[in-house]
Amino acid sequence: MTSLDKPTTEDTSADDARAVTEAALFEAFGGVRGMVETVLPGLLFVSIYTINKNLHMAAIAALVVSLAMVVVRLARKDTVKHAFSGVFGVGFGVVFAMMTGNAKDFYLPGMLYTTGLALAYIITAMAGVPLIGLMLGPIFRENLSWRTRNPGRKKAYTKASWAWGLILLGKSAILFPLYWWADTTQLGWVLIALKIPPFLLAVYLTWVFLAKAPPPIDVFAEMEAEERAEEERKAAREQEKAQYAEDGEATTTGRHRRP
Repeated sequence: MTSLDKPTTEDTSADDARAVTEAALFEAFGGVRGMVETVLPGLLFVSIYTINKNLHMAAIAALVVSLAMVVVRLARKDTVKHAFSGVFGVGFGVVFAMMTGNAKDFYLPGMLYTTGLALAYIITAMAGVPLIGLMLGPIFRENLSWRTRNPGRKKAYTKASWAWGLILLGKSAILFPLYWWADTTQLGWVLIALKIPPFLLAVYLTWVFLAKAPPPIDVFAEMEAEERAEEERKAAREQEKAQYAEDGEATTTGRHRRP
């Protein structure tokens, strides 16, 4: 293998950084299974309602499938945060729709949540505490070290938060006019169509920004190293005390043995 064929240390580090970033994003946003759990209840609702216009049947079916996904995760001892968020979203949608009798209100809580989340991304980015950094910091084991010790990552998190905020605002700008002007089935199918593409675009941009950013500072490893160093210092002090006591005892014994 020639020198040109051999991977450099920088290439290896870059590949490692990308792999870590991909794993963190997969964990944070649930991966393929998380997307399925996000889309399936709404897809079931709009499909049933399109066929028979039965609000109660469509709402109950969406809620049942959401609960079933939580049960499956619990049975497999997987993380349930994404499935639970789906249950709460569907639950609020069912309550809204049942209270008003308007099937379009099934989607209203999710639309309001999307708009609120978009504003949260933008406001926190403007405030210098980007929401993406707060979400991913613990996953990268860096906590909030990026705020003061790693300006390159703070810049990447800020860009990613702006991307998420603007993409979600764009999605809301499409959906809310349809909420007022379109019928339930039209709104439902457009909403389903807009579930995954904007999400994938935001995740991709986040990956791009973070893959180019400096690596995270592992504050957990630093704390563990400091704890080990403190234990070693403590052991050294104890050893010194023991040696000092032993030397003192030897000196005293030597004095007593003198004629």
